Amino acid sequence: MSNQGPTNGDDQDPMEEMFRRMFGGNAPDPEEIQRAMQQFGASGMPFDPSMMDPQMMQNIMAQFQSMMASSDDDGPVKWDLAKQTARQSIAGQDPSVGSFAAKEIDDALRLADAWLDQTTTIEAANVPVVAWSRAEWVEATMDNWREMTEPVATSLSEALTRSITEQLPGQLPEEFQAAFGQMQPMMKNLGGSMFGLQLGQAIGELAQEVLSGTDTGFPIAGQRLAMVPVNIEEFGDGLSVEADQVRIYLALREAARMRLFANSPWLARDLMAMVQQYAAGISIDVSAIEDAVQTLDPMDPESMNQMFSGSMFIPEPEGAQKAAIEQLETLLALIEGWVDVVVTEAAKPLESAEALREMINRRRAAGGPAEHAFGSLVGLDLRPRRLHDATKLWTIIQEAEGVPYRDAIWESQLRLPTDEDLDDPEGYITRRETADEQSASLDEDLKKLLEGGYDDDQS
Repeated sequence: MSNQGPTNGDDQDPMEEMFRRMFGGNAPDPEEIQRAMQQFGASGMPFDPSMMDPQMMQNIMAQFQSMMASSDDDGPVKWDLAKQTARQSIAGQDPSVGSFAAKEIDDALRLADAWLDQTTTIEAANVPVVAWSRAEWVEATMDNWREMTEPVATSLSEALTRSITEQLPGQLPEEFQAAFGQMQPMMKNLGGSMFGLQLGQAIGELAQEVLSGTDTGFPIAGQRLAMVPVNIEEFGDGLSVEADQVRIYLALREAARMRLFANSPWLARDLMAMVQQYAAGISIDVSAIEDAVQTLDPMDPESMNQMFSGSMFIPEPEGAQKAAIEQLETLLALIEGWVDVVVTEAAKPLESAEALREMINRRRAAGGPAEHAFGSLVGLDLRPRRLHDATKLWTIIQEAEGVPYRDAIWESQLRLPTDEDLDDPEGYITRRETADEQSASLDEDLKKLLEGGYDDDQS
C-alpha cells in the first residue's frame, strides 16, 4: 500500500462547501459553527431571536436558496451530495492502492480461478480484475446504489419535505416566520438533501467494510472481479491467519460469485427486479413523519439528524412487498450457500480455510454496522437469513447427483430451489424430476396439438 493519495473536491466537507458557496472567501469555520450550536444546546438557555439579526438571517437564507436551486441533481434526491458525503466520510483514512498491492490481488484471483476450476463446472468469468481504494469503490458503485435505492429515497424525501414545509413554520419564532416564507422554493429540496447526506454517510461506512465487489451479495461493482485491499488487510488484522491466506480465501469467494453472475446474466437482473418490486410497494407512514415534525427542534442539529433516519417511517412490509423481500432473501441465501459449498472444497489447500469460513459466514449472516445503517435508512436488509439452510441444500444435491447436476441448476430460473426446498432439501430432486416430467408431457401435448395429432386420433 502506498501513502494517502491526493484528495479532490469530492472529499471536501459538505458543510464547508456549503459555507464557501454562501460566503465566498469569508466563509465561517463549520467546526466553530457546530461547536457553538452544541454549546448553545447544552446550556439549556431558551432561544432568544434578538440574539440574531433577522436581516442577516434572510440574506443567509437567500444565498442558501440560490445554492440549493443551482444543484445539478435532477429529482428530489441529491445524489451528487450523497457521493460527496460518502467520499468525505472516508477522507484521511483511505490509502491509495499501490502496484504491489494490486499485483497481490491479481495473483490471488488468478489462483482462485485455478482452484475453482476443480470444484465447479461453471466457467471462470472473463471480466476485468481491479484493486480499489475505498473512494474508488464509492465512485464505481454509486450508480448501482442509486438504482437500488431511488424509489424508496424519492418517496421518503418527498414526504419528509412536504411535512416539514407544512408544519415547521409554526414551530419557529415569529421573527423568523417571514424569512421561512421566502425559503419555500428551497424547502422542496430539503428532504432530498438531508436524505442524500444520510445515504452518503451509510455508503461511506459500507466503503470501510466491504471486502470485494460482490461482498454485499449483489454485483454492485458490475462485471468486474473487484477487491478492496485496505479493508481486507484490516479484516485480517484481527485474525491469527497469514495475510496471503485471508486474501486467497476472499478471492475464492469473489471469483465464485462472479462466475454465477457472468454465466447467468438473468441472476443480477432478478436481484434488481426484486429490489425494485419491493421499492414499488413501499408506503411511507405520513402520520409518523407528522408526529416527528411536531417534536422537531429546528435549533438542534441532532434532532434534525434523527428526523431524517428513514426507517422509522417505513412500515413493516406486507402483501406483494413482503413476497418480494422473501424472494430476495431466498435468492441471496442460494447464492451464498452455493458459494460456501464450492469455496469450501476449493479452499482445502489453505491451512486456515475452516476458520476463515466460519468467520465469513458469521459476518455474512449477522451483517456489519454499515449494513445495518444502510438497511435502517431504506428498509432493505441485505443479509441472507437462510444461509445455513441453503448450504445444506446444495450439499445434499451435490452428494446425490454430483457437481454437474448441481451447477446446471443455475442455467434457468425455473430450476432454482424455492423456500419449500430450503424447508425440505431432501425432497428437492424428487420435486424437480416431477416438474420436469410434467413440463415434458405438456410440451409433447402442445406439439401434437400443433401438428394436428389429436384430430388424427379422433378420426
